[in-house]
Amino acid sequence: MPEPAKKTVSAFTKKPKTTEVLAGSTAVFEAETEKAGIKVKWQRAGTDITESEKYGIKAEGNKHSLTINNVGKEDDVTYAVIAGSSKVKFELKVKEPGTGNRAAPAEATPAPAAPELLAQPVESSQKTEVAPVETKPEEPLDPIGLFLTRPQDGEVTVGGNITFTATVAGESLLKKPSVKWFKGKWMDLGSKVGQHLQLHDSYDRNKKVYTFEMEIIEANMTFAGGYRCEVSTKDKFDSSNFNLTVNEAPITGDLDIRAAFRRTSLAGGGRRMTSAFLSTEGHEEGGEFNFSALLKKRDSFLRSSKGGEAKSESQSDVDVWEILRKAPPSEYEKIAFQYGITDLRGMLKRLKRIKSLIKKSFLILAFLKKLDPAYQVDKGQKIKLMVEVANPDADVKWLKNGQEIQVSGRYIFEAVGNKRILTINHCSLADDAAYECVVGDEKSFTELFVKEPPILITHPLEDQMVMVGERVEFECEVSEEGATVKWEKDGVELTREETFKYRFKKDGKKQYLIINESTKEDSGHYTVKTNGGVSVAELIVQEKKLEVYQSIADLTVKARDQAVFKCEVSDENVKGIWLKNGKEVVPNERIKISHIGRIHKLTIEDVTPDDEADYSFIPQGFAYNLSAKLQFLEVKIDFVPREEPPKIHLDCLGQSPDTIVVVAGNKLRLDVPISGDPTPTVIWQKVNKLLFESEGRVRVEKHEDHCVFIIEGAEKEDEGVYRVTVKNPVGEDKADITVKVIDVPDPPEAPTISNIGEDYCTVHWQPPKYDGGQPVLGYILERKKKKSYRWMRLNFDLLKELTYEAKRMIEGVVYEMRIYAVNSIGMSRPSPASQPFMPIAPPSEPTHFTVEDVSDTTVTLKWRPPERIGAGGLDGYIVEYCKDGSTEWIPALPGLTERTSALIKDLVTGDKLHFRIKAINLAGESGAAIIKEPVTVQEILQRPKIWLPRHLRQTLVKKVGETINIVIPFQGKPRPKIIWMKDGQTLDSKDVGIRNSNTDTILFIRKAELHHSGAYEITLQIENMTDKVAITIQIIDKPGPPQNVKLVDVWGFNAALEWTPPQDDGNAQILGYTVQKADKKTMEWYTVFDHYRRTNCVVSDLIMGNEYFFRIFSENLCGLSETAATTKNPAYIQKTGSTYKPPSYKEHDFSEPPKFTHPLVNRSVIAGYNATLSCAVRGIPKPKIFWYKNKMDLSGDAKYRMFSKQGVLTLEIRKPTPFDSGCYTCKAVNECGEAEIECRLDVRAPQ
Repeated sequence: MPEPAKKTVSAFTKKPKTTEVLAGSTAVFEAETEKAGIKVKWQRAGTDITESEKYGIKAEGNKHSLTINNVGKEDDVTYAVIAGSSKVKFELKVKEPGTGNRAAPAEATPAPAAPELLAQPVESSQKTEVAPVETKPEEPLDPIGLFLTRPQDGEVTVGGNITFTATVAGESLLKKPSVKWFKGKWMDLGSKVGQHLQLHDSYDRNKKVYTFEMEIIEANMTFAGGYRCEVSTKDKFDSSNFNLTVNEAPITGDLDIRAAFRRTSLAGGGRRMTSAFLSTEGHEEGGEFNFSALLKKRDSFLRSSKGGEAKSESQSDVDVWEILRKAPPSEYEKIAFQYGITDLRGMLKRLKRIKSLIKKSFLILAFLKKLDPAYQVDKGQKIKLMVEVANPDADVKWLKNGQEIQVSGRYIFEAVGNKRILTINHCSLADDAAYECVVGDEKSFTELFVKEPPILITHPLEDQMVMVGERVEFECEVSEEGATVKWEKDGVELTREETFKYRFKKDGKKQYLIINESTKEDSGHYTVKTNGGVSVAELIVQEKKLEVYQSIADLTVKARDQAVFKCEVSDENVKGIWLKNGKEVVPNERIKISHIGRIHKLTIEDVTPDDEADYSFIPQGFAYNLSAKLQFLEVKIDFVPREEPPKIHLDCLGQSPDTIVVVAGNKLRLDVPISGDPTPTVIWQKVNKLLFESEGRVRVEKHEDHCVFIIEGAEKEDEGVYRVTVKNPVGEDKADITVKVIDVPDPPEAPTISNIGEDYCTVHWQPPKYDGGQPVLGYILERKKKKSYRWMRLNFDLLKELTYEAKRMIEGVVYEMRIYAVNSIGMSRPSPASQPFMPIAPPSEPTHFTVEDVSDTTVTLKWRPPERIGAGGLDGYIVEYCKDGSTEWIPALPGLTERTSALIKDLVTGDKLHFRIKAINLAGESGAAIIKEPVTVQEILQRPKIWLPRHLRQTLVKKVGETINIVIPFQGKPRPKIIWMKDGQTLDSKDVGIRNSNTDTILFIRKAELHHSGAYEITLQIENMTDKVAITIQIIDKPGPPQNVKLVDVWGFNAALEWTPPQDDGNAQILGYTVQKADKKTMEWYTVFDHYRRTNCVVSDLIMGNEYFFRIFSENLCGLSETAATTKNPAYIQKTGSTYKPPSYKEHDFSEPPKFTHPLVNRSVIAGYNATLSCAVRGIPKPKIFWYKNKMDLSGDAKYRMFSKQGVLTLEIRKPTPFDSGCYTCKAVNECGEAEIECRLDVRAPQ
């Protein structure tokens, strides 16, 4: 290891060395200090030595000696000499007379250079008494961490330099390790590199060693303290702590008050300064200002001059903790300074604990019962939040999300005894928040979760069938107003498109989907979804197609009679116009146009000859033209003699009876012209039944030249042969008229449904019993959901057959069907609805049908459910087999099985069997899944094989008390024999549970104990074939406490400890130790080191005058040991008792002539761009600055600007030209002298 420093770092220039003498002789140890007048103290085995007959102590200038007279065997111990904060250990070896002059062991040879460079490292204080400090060999390699050598503790005087070195082996590293240096616990020194701190690193390629150095330059007192070096690689980390002690410089001369206020602390500041390496570059006066050190000097001086001891005793009666607890944090430092508290960190920890205890005690008193961590309530319901307070008169405040709740109709506050209740009525989603109850300064928190009930669909969607271009409106009703629903078409969510094709509307609980102008592409299944239900409806959009159920007929009417043209079309919403000879008919008082449902009428009252024409009806939007002709019947009256027999004037008179056809429901009007004088009497008969005029449906009108027979609203019973008889005294005449009433067919009987599939079915029906007097032209089929009221037409073209295959239904929805019969008159009433039916389909065949196992008499099959099950569900599976070469399939199981595996038993050994399986539901059987190759019923020999899980291939680590459950799968046929062994012995079944199956074995331990650790071996055996695996189980527990804890040494503010590892390591590697300290007065324990790997340490920063106990916990994977090993005797940090005498300083003259610290630099610039020349100067008092060009003063030239800031001088030349080239000079002048510097400026023309 290279020398770590360039200057002396110890207070000793000569150190005492280990000496070997004969018993009864005299031993002399000599030491020399760097400065004279330093107080030196000698110790024997940690106890101060005073001058006596046995011990002689001399001090002359800087030379000190210890003489031990009449050396005996009891003097063979370790000695030490202390000067300031430097301590050197050495040993006295006593030989019995007659043992000979043997040479000292090799390891006792002192290292020649180490005493001159470093104070003794931490490890030296824990070594046994065999190896002296001064003869410590080179530090061995670190076998555990990353360091080859670690940084060692060091000493340096103020103004001196010191280097700390760490080396890391790079042989096993892929890349350079990352190294960080810290001061204290957190201050990273990587950002403090500068005037006083430098970091270096190098790599020796031959030795493959990385070397890292931290160099401290011109140290001052603030640099003292603890340091840490951390090194890390990709998967490893290590750190090393070390200390730096800074000794005061020799004090000469008188006290200089200005020097006292310089920014370098002179005493005691090193332990408390955490910003020792803040930026100090640029000026000499940029050091650290340690005002607290000056205050301590002042306090020490006041105590020594005014009897501060008595004052401190009087202050000890004051309860400082009570003062601190009530004081604001900004006053803590002042109070600590006033009452002499130096451990500010320990003070703050204790104060925090005191406040915490007070807070907990108040918490116990404030609330007897707090709010639960969380509450849940359904939306719209009521909830009560209740606390119990200790004080029945206490006032509480309720907050919601940090805001105080005010009394309202929804929030009610109650106080019943100690109970405080907040009631929230009609909870909404806005009440889902954090609530707190406040009593004084204490709070109780909870969260309220408002659960929104599922939104149900109370009225589902209805199927719809519309024509192209019509408006579609789907409507459903949900259980809550304003609920959010999701609309889908064929599984794709609908949104508001740019064209606004779809419009969503909410009206209370009703939800609407509106399509303004439907197209053929809008056909499909529409779904509305909520978080509590789904409803589906089908939309069918058809091209516009109009059917004419009844066309208009030709009419022949007489003057002043009524003419009615009537037609019926299939669409009741279709409008149309009436034409007369190609011109639109305009309605008036005599001409009426009506549209009722599917029927359009044109009625003409009091027909005149002008009304005779061709009339047409044109449906709007369709290429139809329904035409008929109106003929006017003119009646000619001839001269009749006075006596004339009655005569009936009909065209068919004397021929076969005339037939009049009338549509049921229309008015039947028979006009029969007659003649005769005197006027004949008219008699109407039907099938020998007299008909008389009445006020009912039948009416007879008599006129001079004709008679009229009228039946209002003709019915089927009005059909038959009507005879009219006219009589007068001269004679009589008769005529027969046949009337036929035609009507729409009777409704067919309810249809029957068969061949029901996944989304289809076949509908059958019979013709109607009465066809209405006209042949049936076809049928119309309608469908609806069982719970719906809307029927949807399935066909627009008339069905000629008596069967129809209905498609596009939704599986799992219950439907009903009905039929209409259509003839030339119109459409019948609907038939009764069919029996409700549900479209379902059989499931698909089962998948992955395989043979899992075969024995001599059994076959085990397994499979997976069908990919498609459908709405009919799955009732089970049927498994069948048949022998190879046969076609007879035999059920393998009685009935259906719901499992996805089956064990077929009682088979004949050697048979070759085919197996198949079918899935069954309400719709029937699925297709069969068949194993292609026949299966031979015969046991298959399979070698034993253990499949050890990956995590068991490494050591299984469990803690004491945990459950162990190890499952190890295996294979092998026939069933193998399983043997468990532990450490070569058979397992005890009482202590460990073993469970075996055909495919795995399980090791179960309910509560693990240490004796369960060991190597477990599993053996699988089938006949002469075996397979083995081994499992290592490690049961760990918390370790025992360390042993032999010793307080090795106490010096200054430090205490050295050493111990040995615990006897019981808990069956796991010891990862480190936790070291704690406690003041004897309070016995409050504070952690000094945690995860500490070594078995010795030095506890620093102890408070003078206090006694400390130390305890150490050991740590492994389970955690810290239950108990700790504690030092038997306390470590007493002795008071030095020295009185501080402030040094006197001569007044120093700071004046100095000007001196350029940074020169001017020759420059070459481009013309037209501003140029600057800079340099730096120092001098006291501040010098005056003059700039020259070619020896010409530039002060009055406006082209040049001159700046001076913090000693940096700048000359700016504005837009220079080649003429500005030349030699520029800067001159600084003050009363102590002058200095000048020059440079060359070249100005180039731009290229």
